Amino acid sequence: MAPTLSRLKLDAGRSTPLYRQLAQQLVEAIEAGDWETGEALPSERVLAESLNISRITARKALDRLVALGLIQRTHGSGTFIAPRLNQSLTRLTSFTELLVQRGHRPSSRWLSRCSGTPTVEESLRLGLNADQQVSRLRRLRLADDVVVAVEESCLPSRVLPDPESVTHSLYRHLDELGTPIVRALQHVSAINADAELAQLAEVPPAQALLMMTRLGYLADGRPGELTVTYCRTDYYDFMVELTQ
Repeated sequence: MAPTLSRLKLDAGRSTPLYRQLAQQLVEAIEAGDWETGEALPSERVLAESLNISRITARKALDRLVALGLIQRTHGSGTFIAPRLNQSLTRLTSFTELLVQRGHRPSSRWLSRCSGTPTVEESLRLGLNADQQVSRLRRLRLADDVVVAVEESCLPSRVLPDPESVTHSLYRHLDELGTPIVRALQHVSAINADAELAQLAEVPPAQALLMMTRLGYLADGRPGELTVTYCRTDYYDFMVELTQ
């Protein structure tokens, strides 16, 4: 029996159903790092045989983990640990930095990088005239090759003259240009994905997504970035620390 499985102890004499005991212990093991993202979890059969429970009990426990977004089932391949991103709402962190800190491999799939004129909303938020140019970036954000978010950024051209020059982390690139984003205001709301957004995020149409709107500011106090990120709720958590 694998070391992790040997630590799972179920008690039929407790009032808590066995499947809930198993689910809770598996959650604790995953959060403790006993399995890494992308690693296969023991199958229903292995769990049932190792713990002397029915396969139905094992399946119900795994179903709870699927509902929590902790694991993914792949038909014909098994059950795997899903990437999970816990982002603090009190610290300015780039997507790339967040994933590296969590032990994931970040990557992007570019949809477009271009220049243009701002919309009315972009002009208002970024403090631009209608005839000023902006750089636009649109991409899929991936964690360990899994699409977790769709991101759309708009920056004044004076901040980012060449959108094609951004290859990985936008914030790191801005640091190198000498125009870093030093603070930001962030608003999180929920939306239902339309057909296009659902296809990009690889979710069913009308599924709920978290829409994170970030307005970033330069050191001189001027707005320098407007980014809207559509986050998959099965992979993204937002965390706020409260103190008294």
